[in-house]
Amino acid sequence: MESRTGDSPEATASGSNYSLGEQLSFALYGAANRMVRLHKPFLEPLGLTFPQYLVILALLDGAPQTVGALGARLDMDTGTITPLVKRLEAAGMVSRVRDRTDERRVLVDLTEAGRALEAEVRGVTDKIKSACQLDDAGLQDLRRTLEGLAYPAAD
Repeated sequence: MESRTGDSPEATASGSNYSLGEQLSFALYGAANRMVRLHKPFLEPLGLTFPQYLVILALLDGAPQTVGALGARLDMDTGTITPLVKRLEAAGMVSRVRDRTDERRVLVDLTEAGRALEAEVRGVTDKIKSACQLDDAGLQDLRRTLEGLAYPAAD
């Protein structure tokens, strides 16, 4: 008989934490996937994928931003952020222009259509909070724990 986490009784009894179900990485992977799935029904009507939603949120917090700064803020490399921004530009939600003071830099800004989504985009947070069934303190504690894993003070 196996436990809910997929451990054999022998592995559980011996205290071994090498099985898939006992891995922190597996729990985080599952939680991340669930979070993306929870967002999907709220983002599809807006024409956004989860990564595009993150870009829009970052720009709502301050725009324009360089592609590099946006990628750094979202912890995405250039090969990931550039196609996202290009798709958002094609959808009419953002604009990309060369920085007049430094032609090497590309500035990303929200268009009028992108800014018009602000209330709906920001409203997704409350819907997700409700779906997670955590109070404000629980959400803050979880976020701090995850941020500590994602961005440790000293690597």
